[in-house]
Amino acid sequence: MLAVGATAPDFGLPEFGNGPVLLAFFKISCPTCQLAFPFLQRMADTNGPRIVAISQDDQVGTDQFRRRFGISLETVLDPGPVYRASKLYGISSVPSLFLVEGDGRISLASAGFSREDFESLGGRFGVEVFKPGENVPFFRPG
Repeated sequence: MLAVGATAPDFGLPEFGNGPVLLAFFKISCPTCQLAFPFLQRMADTNGPRIVAISQDDQVGTDQFRRRFGISLETVLDPGPVYRASKLYGISSVPSLFLVEGDGRISLASAGFSREDFESLGGRFGVEVFKPGENVPFFRPG
C-alpha cells in the first residue's frame, strides 16, 4: 500500500489539480466497505472533500451497491482480473482510502475502517462524520 508522502500514481482518473481528493477503493461484497461507504457519502454530502469511489467490480454490481447503500459519489471502475488502479496503489484489502493533495502527494493512507481516520478527515474538512449515539466500531479490518 502506498504510504503517506508518496506521489499518487496517475491512472487516468481523477484529476487531482483542484485540491484534495479522497480515493476510496472498494468491493461490493466487502462487509467493511458496506459499513464505511455510507459514512463517506455523509462526509461528501456535508462539504467534505471530493470523494472518488473506485469499484473493483463490474458496472451492474457497482450500480446495485450504490442503490442499496445510497451512494451518489463519483465512481470509476477498476474491475478484475487486471485491477490496474488497485495495483498501482498497492491495494491488498478494501476499503482502502488515499487522500491526495492538489500537488499529487498522498497525505492519508488507510486500509479497513478506522474511526480515527474518518474523524481526522472530518476534522480537517469541518464535517461531523458520526452522529451522537451512533454505534460505530473503532476499527474493522478490510
